[in-house]
Amino acid sequence: MTDYRVFGLKVRSDIELRELQPAVEPGDPDVTVRLGAVETDCSAPGIHAIDGDLLFVAEDVARYRISAGKSILVEPAGDAPAQNVRLFLLGSAFGALLHQRGLLPLHANAVEIGGKAVAFMGESGAGKSTLAAWFHDQGHAVLADDVCVIGFGRDGTPEAHPGLPRVRLWKEALEASGRNIDDYSRSFVGDEDFEKYDVPLARTASKADPLPLAAVYVLERGAQFHLHPLTGIDAAAALFAHTYRGAFVNSAANAESHWQQCLQLVRRVPMFRCERRWDVHLLAEQNAAIRNHLLSR
Repeated sequence: MTDYRVFGLKVRSDIELRELQPAVEPGDPDVTVRLGAVETDCSAPGIHAIDGDLLFVAEDVARYRISAGKSILVEPAGDAPAQNVRLFLLGSAFGALLHQRGLLPLHANAVEIGGKAVAFMGESGAGKSTLAAWFHDQGHAVLADDVCVIGFGRDGTPEAHPGLPRVRLWKEALEASGRNIDDYSRSFVGDEDFEKYDVPLARTASKADPLPLAAVYVLERGAQFHLHPLTGIDAAAALFAHTYRGAFVNSAANAESHWQQCLQLVRRVPMFRCERRWDVHLLAEQNAAIRNHLLSR
């Protein structure tokens, strides 16, 4: 078994998790990942509560049994590609585990600006990873891609924990960033219409420790570029709506704690709604406007 670190957790795994940073510190793991048979007949896709555990089924890929926020049992389906098994393990299965642990995972990317983290939330296709890749190309470290886990320090300060050291880009965005599509592998093997690619980041661009969260932006598509503050219940509702695998909250019996964490974050961190025109030719200009807004605060 090999030890890794992600989302602020030490993970000991039977499966080689080449996407993750190795863990070098001694001590027991927070989470174990093992290969084995999931002893239940349930095979319907999605999330299921079974005997106090959560079962996530990715059709034709694997079944994942998540227990007490401490372990994930993985049963791959037939000859499912290992890359696809890891994709759902590090995504939905870990999303369920994070909810079991009472953490706050946001459907967001995060970058480092001046020693602090800035998170960009949004629906799939809102351009989170495209924006993070742009910040990376401008010399800023990417702290998290797609899943940004928020914890709270001893004084209640919200902190963003490091996630996977990569960004995942659609073909159009990959090419617009000046990258060569032939240099990268598809995120999901076996679906030629799913043209999303993994872009690994230099290990030096991935932080090992959590950073205090300075701001949260909600990315949306609009007719023109516009930035405005989000406060109060609207801000909390946005956090709830953009929780990673938010549909798992009730299954994990974590709804009240989750809502309290959203309110705590709103009280401590400024939030903004950012509407952008979806045009690859305007990406650099609009991204620069977001950075200028950040630096001017």
